[in-house]
Amino acid sequence: MERLASFSNDPFDKPPCRGCSSYLTEPYVKCAECGPPPFLLCLQCFTRGFEYKKHQSDHTYEIMTSDFPVLDPNWTAQEEMALLEAVMDCGFGNWQDVANQMCTKSKEECEKHYMKHFINNPLFASTLLNLKQAEEAQHNETAIPFHPADDPPRPTFDSLLSRDMAGYMPARADFVEEFDNYAEWDLRDIDFVEDDSDILHALKIAVVDIYHSRLKERQRRKKIIRDHGLINLRKFQILERRYPKEVQDLYETMRRFARILGPVEHDKFIESHALEFELRREIKRLQEYRAAGITNFCSARTYDHLKKTRDEERLKRTMLSEVLQYIQDSSACQQWLSRQADIDSGLTPTVPVPSNSGRRSAPPLNLTGLPGTEKLNEKEKELCQMVRLVPGAYLEYKAALVNECNKQGGLRLAQARALIKIDVNKTRKIYDFLIREGYITKA
Repeated sequence: MERLASFSNDPFDKPPCRGCSSYLTEPYVKCAECGPPPFLLCLQCFTRGFEYKKHQSDHTYEIMTSDFPVLDPNWTAQEEMALLEAVMDCGFGNWQDVANQMCTKSKEECEKHYMKHFINNPLFASTLLNLKQAEEAQHNETAIPFHPADDPPRPTFDSLLSRDMAGYMPARADFVEEFDNYAEWDLRDIDFVEDDSDILHALKIAVVDIYHSRLKERQRRKKIIRDHGLINLRKFQILERRYPKEVQDLYETMRRFARILGPVEHDKFIESHALEFELRREIKRLQEYRAAGITNFCSARTYDHLKKTRDEERLKRTMLSEVLQYIQDSSACQQWLSRQADIDSGLTPTVPVPSNSGRRSAPPLNLTGLPGTEKLNEKEKELCQMVRLVPGAYLEYKAALVNECNKQGGLRLAQARALIKIDVNKTRKIYDFLIREGYITKA
């Protein structure tokens, strides 16, 4: 560890982390109480509370970064260092190679900036003096002030929200269990010593390279999850269900290509196909009007009203056939007639039609000890008992339906069935209950 900590004073050398011995990348943390030599930690070791000898996890610290302008407002200190390093590697005048190595500036920008501030600058000596004074002033100051933001959610381990978020910890921007979680085990017994043969040294280097490739794959998967908003998968699925069935199928098919297109391009692709579906449906409706001989939208409204009336009459004639199987049972017939009367008067039918199949109905669900029961009122408890739905699931379905109703200004039964994928009879009972209690309104 001491050998790794003794890095040179070359500004282009990347110091190692005292915790994991990996080369530091900005931003990293410097202990304000330990040193010299400076005690430096990467963000991962700092979040784990790494302690070593006199260094304690509660020491004051400074965040080391070069993301600030020095000579030019459009150039950060990190880019200035990268420019000088690229000129040292590629040679003065090879501006195309310098730009390729920097990756953030063009050939003309590199040449113009270097010639202006490092070659033709008459005040270059005073500029260096100002840099030195600024560095001394920075060391005299305490840590960079911390500006608090919104407190991220911290779900308890193995809770429903934690499982929905795939074990993601927003406060640390990391996962409880990583992809290829045991990749570090291959390196735990590797030690580079001077007595190693060339073959053994090459094998150890190969193992380290393999480990780096596995880390890159881990970071790539994290980036895909963050960029596409796949951390809370349940919320992502609820958003998907707003689309029609055809677009949902397309979304599921094209999901595997999302990492190729990128998040914005993928969303544009799906939205364009959703627009295409809407246009095709509208064209089909206009073709139906044309086939019926309709030439203006006033006649189209009349046609839609008459079509709806015909469909309702056809449904009533279909419902009349249902009574045939109950004609021998007077009580069943009476219940069916009561339900039909409720439908005709615009009320929600409350009397279920019994079946003569001989099967007994399931008993009410016992809610004793189930999580979330204390959040329900008496009517909601009665609904969960009759529908045989656990309180936690009911609260999730209720929140989804209420949010969608607030967004749309109203909710239809078909939209409710698209949001919650459970038995259609249970969905109807939950929908009717929320309408009756005033939680949602019909569209």
